[in-house]
Amino acid sequence: MSLPPALAEIVDDFAALGDSDKITLLLEFADELPDLPEHLQQEAMEPVPECQSPVFLSVDADDPGSVRLYFTAPREAPTTRGFAAILHQGLDTASAQEILDVPSDFYFDLGLGSVVSMLRLRGMAGMLGRIKAQVRNQTSDSGSDTPGA
Repeated sequence: MSLPPALAEIVDDFAALGDSDKITLLLEFADELPDLPEHLQQEAMEPVPECQSPVFLSVDADDPGSVRLYFTAPREAPTTRGFAAILHQGLDTASAQEILDVPSDFYFDLGLGSVVSMLRLRGMAGMLGRIKAQVRNQTSDSGSDTPGA
């Protein structure tokens, strides 16, 4: 599996834990999701309807060598917020190609399937899919030959 180093480390951290500790770690990630920078407003961000909670994301791939990711997710939705934080910590500043190379089902390797519903995991898949789509859209004008996910 091809993962950027930061995301690979997160996957390894989850893989080393038992189910109850995985939930604890997910909730810790939820607390670590950074606030939006002042220049970015939620209204200008893309909604992620695959999530059960209102999640919005923005991708800035102006520099394909260091893509920036921004998320909002309500504190009242810690699972969804934790997923957003995992993607933020694992993919923010990765290259466009590294992001496009992440397997669409990498989240199974976190081992959360036994502690989080499949519906919730699909929300994480939705976030990743939308990130990849935005990266493709923003980098296709530069003439890059990036394969699909």
